[in-house]
Amino acid sequence: MLPTLLQRLSRLALPLAVSLSAFAVQAGELTVSAAASLTNAFKDLKPLYEAAHPGSTVQFNFGASGALLAQISKGAPVDVFVSADPETMDQAQGRGLLEAGQRKDIASNTLVLIVPKGAADTPKTTAELTTARYARIAIGLPASVPVGRYTQSVLQAEGRWAAIEAKMIGANNVRQALDYVARAEVDAGFVYATDAALMPDKVRVAFTVPTPQPVRYPAAALKAAPNPVDAQRFMAFLLKPEAQAVLAKHGFGKP
Repeated sequence: MLPTLLQRLSRLALPLAVSLSAFAVQAGELTVSAAASLTNAFKDLKPLYEAAHPGSTVQFNFGASGALLAQISKGAPVDVFVSADPETMDQAQGRGLLEAGQRKDIASNTLVLIVPKGAADTPKTTAELTTARYARIAIGLPASVPVGRYTQSVLQAEGRWAAIEAKMIGANNVRQALDYVARAEVDAGFVYATDAALMPDKVRVAFTVPTPQPVRYPAAALKAAPNPVDAQRFMAFLLKPEAQAVLAKHGFGKP
C-alpha cells in the first residue's frame, strides 16, 4: 500500500513541478508595445535591462501607437505600453487599461520635414508644400499615427491642411513615411528628428516644424499586465540615468 501511495504522489508532483517551472519562465517575460520611432533606442535598452534583472527577458512589439492601442484593447497580453503622444495614452486611460497613477513621460522628440537626399529643391516653409513642385507628401495617418496628428495640428493652425492633405501619401507609421522619402517615392515627408537621423545618406532635413504641443512619449504599466512585477521594474528603469543616456544617444530629448 505504501509504495503505491508514494508512486501516486510522485506522479502528481511531476506535473506540479513542470507547471511551476513554466510559471517561473513566464514570470520573467516582459512584453512592451512601443511606438515605432523608439525601435532602435529600445533595442539598445534591452540588454541593459536584462543585465540589471537576471532571469528577465524583454519582448518588443513596435508599431503605430494607435494600432498598438487597438491590439491592447482587444486583449493582447502586454505589460507596458509606450505611445508617441499623450492623446493615445489618454485613450488608453479612458478605456480603463492603465494602472492608476503609473503613467509617466519618458522622452521627447521634434517634428521635421525631410526630402530625398538627391532632391533638387529644399523647401524652407510649409507654404512651399502647397505649390505644384511638391505633388506627393508622406504623412502618418492622423487617425492612428501620432506623427500624423502632430503634422495635421501644425498645418491646420497655418490654414494649409486642406491643400496639403490632397497630396498626402498616408503612412501606417513614422518609419514607413521615412522609407517613402528615402526611396524618393514622395517629394517630402513629415517624420521625427530621431527617424531622419537614421538615414543621413538617403534623406536630408529641410527644416524643423514647431508643434503646438510638445512631442512627448508617455509610458504606462497596463492593468491586465501578465507580468506586473517586471512591468513596474521596466517603468522605473526607463527613467534611470543609464536608460535616459541611451535615449539621448538616439536623439531623444528629456521627458
